[in-house]
Amino acid sequence: MEFKDPEYVYKNVIQLNEQDASRKFIANVFMWMFVALGLSALCAFIFSGNQALYEMLRDPATGGNTGLGTIVMFAPLAFVLIISFGFNRLSYGVAAFLFIVFSAVMGISLSYILRVFTESSVLGVFITTSVVFGIMAVAGYTTNTDLTKFGSIMMMGLIGIIVASLFNMFMHSSQLEYIISYVGIAVFVGLTAYDVQKLKRIGAGLEYGASSTSKMALLGGLTLYLDFINLFLMILRLFGRRR
Repeated sequence: MEFKDPEYVYKNVIQLNEQDASRKFIANVFMWMFVALGLSALCAFIFSGNQALYEMLRDPATGGNTGLGTIVMFAPLAFVLIISFGFNRLSYGVAAFLFIVFSAVMGISLSYILRVFTESSVLGVFITTSVVFGIMAVAGYTTNTDLTKFGSIMMMGLIGIIVASLFNMFMHSSQLEYIISYVGIAVFVGLTAYDVQKLKRIGAGLEYGASSTSKMALLGGLTLYLDFINLFLMILRLFGRRR
């Protein structure tokens, strides 16, 4: 007669529950990311295709930003800071509302892309970004290697990109812009794998259905959305075809 260790069975059950919670959490994270990307794409298409709306952002006489255009350009950063630093104080409903508004404003701020680059070029880069992002997301979710140290290196690279980009705003160096783009692609490819693994571990340690879990999924969606958008912009800067 075979006897089984009840403690062994208990541990297996807990492990399965953690895996199930992690999968549900990651599904919620990607749901928020896809909603944000869809809303951003819709707003970008509407504002780029409607001349009256587009002229609210760009002055046709000077070719520069209008006052509203300047506000829209910097508003996404303000939303990210509010959501990130005010995360613990915001209710889930308020955080979700801010995330949706942020996605719409980000799409509006990116509407110029469809005016500067050809539609086929933007579509091609979007597909390329989706494939690369998807591969790295799967790699981050399935790998057993701890990417914590790797993520720290990527974060340092991200800081370097920000500093170099601010510096290049005054230098206007095309060579430095290319370097920033290539480094940026490497950084955001790496960050995608790191962030997905981090979110997988967060999901395994949270009780699915709790309000804190829902807020964490929203914040995770914001993180992956920013990874995708920045990767898209870096690739577009290098391989996009201008009109």
